Amino acid sequence: MPHAGPPENPWIIHCGEGPLVAAAIHHGHFVRPEVESLLAVGDDTRLREEDPYTASWTDVAPTRIYGTRSRFEFDLNRPPEKAVYLRPDDAWGIQVWKSPPPAEVIAASKRLYEQFYDEVRRLLEEMTGRHRRVVIFDLHSYNHRRQGADGPPADPEQNPQINVGTKSVDGGKWGKVVDRFVERMRTFDYPGGKLDVRENVKFSGGHFPRWINGRFPGSACAIAVEVKKFFMDEWTSEVNAGQWQAVRAALRFAAEGVLSELENP
Repeated sequence: MPHAGPPENPWIIHCGEGPLVAAAIHHGHFVRPEVESLLAVGDDTRLREEDPYTASWTDVAPTRIYGTRSRFEFDLNRPPEKAVYLRPDDAWGIQVWKSPPPAEVIAASKRLYEQFYDEVRRLLEEMTGRHRRVVIFDLHSYNHRRQGADGPPADPEQNPQINVGTKSVDGGKWGKVVDRFVERMRTFDYPGGKLDVRENVKFSGGHFPRWINGRFPGSACAIAVEVKKFFMDEWTSEVNAGQWQAVRAALRFAAEGVLSELENP
């Protein structure tokens, strides 16, 4: 299993030197007992919709953020009013609850959500006070075999290996940084051929990058990076270690380019 548990904290923030942050807010799988007892969704289904193995990718940056709780407890990439999935259409048609969760359970989840954003706000305020510009890689993975374990994969024309979500990024201020990230990911010497890297095809970026880009428009830039689960089997969660390591190497290569771009006036 790609997750250990139960975690002591619902998220982990490691603070390092420099202006680069990497986050994997959907990595977590654990849910607190009061939530788990109410869930109708099974463990395997939850895991399939989470982003296993992404926390280790955050080591491409000195400052790291990753979730340890499942997005089925609270989703850090949704706006506050949508942070707790209540209906199947909030969660890919999945029946999440045995019966509607009590208000106090929802409220407790939303308090944790608010605490996370308070901590990230304080972190970025401190970082932008020390650095002229800060970049955040918002790292995710996404499913492309939704027709079943033996079904065909989704059309690669609409499902790039690396989808870069930049709809909330101010291109006038951050265009060169985004371009450097995309260029480095595309030119990385990936085993078996160059990566298919495109912007805003499958995803344009969720609430987390939109919140950062809106709150710190001139001093911080969050780039949403969605990696198609070609490096793993999304139905069994078995990972291809070589592909997974190669994705991390590509992200590290891109991080070096972004840091170089940030040094330019």
